Amino acid sequence: MGDRLETRLLQLSAPEAAGLVRGGQRGVERECLRITPDGRLAQTPHPRALGSALTNTWITTDYSEALLEFVTPPQSWNWQTIQFLCDIHQFTMERIGDELLWPLSMPCRIKSDAEVPIAYYGTSNIGRMKTIYRRGLGNRYGSIMQAISGVHYNYSLPDDFWPLYRELERDKAGLQDFRSAAYLSAVRNVRRLDWLLLYLFGASPALCKSFVQGRESGLDELDSATLYGPWATSLRMSDLGYRNDAQANLVVSANSLDEYVRDLSAATRLPRAEYARIGVKVDGEYRQLNANQLQIENEFYSTIRPKRVIEPGERPTAALRRGGVQYIELRALDISPSDPVGLNQRQLRFLEVFLIYCLLLDSPPIAIAEQECIDRNHGLVARRGREPGLQLLRGAGSVSLQTWGIAICKEMVAVARLLDPDGKQGHVEAVRHHARAIEDPSQTPSAALIAELRDRQQSLANYGLDLARCTREYFLSLGTDLNQHREALVAEARESLLRQAQIEAGDVLDFDEYLTRYLA
Repeated sequence: MGDRLETRLLQLSAPEAAGLVRGGQRGVERECLRITPDGRLAQTPHPRALGSALTNTWITTDYSEALLEFVTPPQSWNWQTIQFLCDIHQFTMERIGDELLWPLSMPCRIKSDAEVPIAYYGTSNIGRMKTIYRRGLGNRYGSIMQAISGVHYNYSLPDDFWPLYRELERDKAGLQDFRSAAYLSAVRNVRRLDWLLLYLFGASPALCKSFVQGRESGLDELDSATLYGPWATSLRMSDLGYRNDAQANLVVSANSLDEYVRDLSAATRLPRAEYARIGVKVDGEYRQLNANQLQIENEFYSTIRPKRVIEPGERPTAALRRGGVQYIELRALDISPSDPVGLNQRQLRFLEVFLIYCLLLDSPPIAIAEQECIDRNHGLVARRGREPGLQLLRGAGSVSLQTWGIAICKEMVAVARLLDPDGKQGHVEAVRHHARAIEDPSQTPSAALIAELRDRQQSLANYGLDLARCTREYFLSLGTDLNQHREALVAEARESLLRQAQIEAGDVLDFDEYLTRYLA
């Protein structure tokens, strides 16, 4: 264990500091596709019974009309997060007729981009901008790729933690600047170590042949309809998914908040010739918001983002300039097919420990050479993470994934004890449980999925459809009395439709002027 990590753990376990690291706030964003009873992507509009996708706080859409996104509010306890997510799922299942929710990260049975309906948010300026942004994503990367689903984990430490931690660090910076710098320190370490999350939680080692559409994938054939990587963990996070060539050369530094904002802002202003060839507004119809490297900041895909809640009409980089980093968003997680809501409490406990570990661990600036090593490790583990003896780059040499992963988890146990001193909250157990999968790759979700497909002799599409049917039956069997948030969900669906109507009625600018002002 590094000297600074050990010192910080000792300081934070002292009586006057004990407990301040606890009480963090967490939230989850879970994406999932609506599908027809026969496993095709739903072509129906976003159900009105779920409210407005533009303004509903908890139920919205991502790229497609069919790609639901469930958002839990910040909660103090993991069980509250899972309960809220479960209630959203049950509420939704009761309101989508005979449609199902696809339980895997990689989509299936989509023949072409044309089968992926782009999300519609109404006639307001902000609604039109959101739809055009998604049209741009489709034109740049393809719509099928945008139908990939995942889970995002949002986390912030308690406000009371920061003054004490600044004092322990003997830092003279203002509290906002200190907090932002500390979160950026965590962001850098997550970038260095995100391969561990792909290994432990990757659950997309296989995909339907329709997803690659005849492209060379480097995958093996599992059956006539399914391709897989024999040692893959997360094809979603590989070069076949979000790690695509279009953003391969885009470097957004996390060495400071100023550098992060500078690089991200610059990418939204830098023209790109291949996007210019698509056209922006052609024959009166927008094909994308602009022809720059990124249309807006959200187009940058990273496994971890420093975030702040934005005000109406505010850009993410402007929010960070205004108030600093408020929380961090972890985006590296595949949907867990073995959990009806896509993840579980044990996973949430591990992620909390992991993020605090990344915060407390020394985090020097990331130079270009190290970033290349980080990218290589990420790609290796996504494609070959369970390969026996796999070597990762570390410093000037290499180390086996198992050796490095076990060492990380041993240090994480000490962090878990800060959150779980009596062992009753499950944080220590969560770290030890997942550490066993490092020693035995057959215990990973990716290995379990391949084993199940083979045992059942099913294609990925048929397996996912069976699982979707079981999930539907599970939620519909729970009974309405178990839904603790039913009244709030009903009210939010109703009121969100009214809020959308108010926004549409309140627009005073024509869209071209609105877009010009926003992008400026």
